[in-house]
Amino acid sequence: MAPMTRSRAANAENKPVDELHVEYYKQRASAGLIITEGSQVSKDAVGYVNTPGIYSKAQVEGWKKVTEAVHNEDGKIFIQLWHVGRMSHPDFHNGELPLAPSAINPNAQSYTPEGFKDTVTPKAMTKEDIKQTIEDFVNAAKNAVEAGFDGVEIHSSNGYLFHQFFNGTSNTRTDEYGGSIENRTRFFFEVLDAMKEVIPQEKIGARFNPSLNGLFGMTMDEETIPTFEYIIKKLNDYNLAYVHLSEPFTDVSEISFAVKHIAKHFRPLYNGTLMINGGFDQKSGNKVIEEGDADLVAFGKLFISNPDLVERFEHNYELAEWDNDTFYTPGKEGYIDYPTFKEKAKHA
Repeated sequence: MAPMTRSRAANAENKPVDELHVEYYKQRASAGLIITEGSQVSKDAVGYVNTPGIYSKAQVEGWKKVTEAVHNEDGKIFIQLWHVGRMSHPDFHNGELPLAPSAINPNAQSYTPEGFKDTVTPKAMTKEDIKQTIEDFVNAAKNAVEAGFDGVEIHSSNGYLFHQFFNGTSNTRTDEYGGSIENRTRFFFEVLDAMKEVIPQEKIGARFNPSLNGLFGMTMDEETIPTFEYIIKKLNDYNLAYVHLSEPFTDVSEISFAVKHIAKHFRPLYNGTLMINGGFDQKSGNKVIEEGDADLVAFGKLFISNPDLVERFEHNYELAEWDNDTFYTPGKEGYIDYPTFKEKAKHA
């Protein structure tokens, strides 16, 4: 089950809620692996309303109930560790500017408590900011262990903080964190190296979206794909749980330096477990595995409306449609009220 923002932590502490988060993840525990929604590693990391964090005691206690419920159903669950960087708004930071590698406005929108607002020019991170953020990820990893998670996924994708460092159009730094490919990826590897001191590296995954263009403030350039090739090859030196890649979110066929088929392109470069995501159904998911281009497929929206997706695939049951309008709304509707196939048949 792919990580998906659902914005249900509508409380002052941004902690998971018993009757919502616990039930939501419990319903979907038959997934081979659940990756939670992105969970901010600090107050500085937030950029969306009502998203749960993993930096406070209250949040850890809330997540403990989630992991316990999933484990009671014999499920496995990783938490996705998140820092949105410049994809935020001063409304989340007491009027202060969000952090980013460079002071470049992504010209996107942030989902604030008052609705969508245009992003602003962020504050370029100092070396002290970078050092603190590394500590925040280490602390979040420690908290994840305490909360009972089976592992963590670093959200280094979708135009958020790590992705902003990777990309030359969002990172114009002139210090050791900017310029060359090695420099632009340094922050990610420093975080990974620090995190594996507090959680075994075989319990760490990382997510990337190499051909992201025109969304989340990201614009590809000629060095974008070589940067991700460098990252994926270097990750062969680690023993990660998996590398999680996304197929392009938009049509990149007109961009000469974009990769149109991510799994096929990156599979030969990576020796470890490769997970792929992006609009797959049962048939196309089986195909990408049978062709040897991935080891695992992550499903997103299908898991929203089909809590029993595994059983439906197994028996070729009809799939339920999801409701776009309730993806990010508060409460139970569109969150924990999708029936399983058997429940629906019982009441038919």
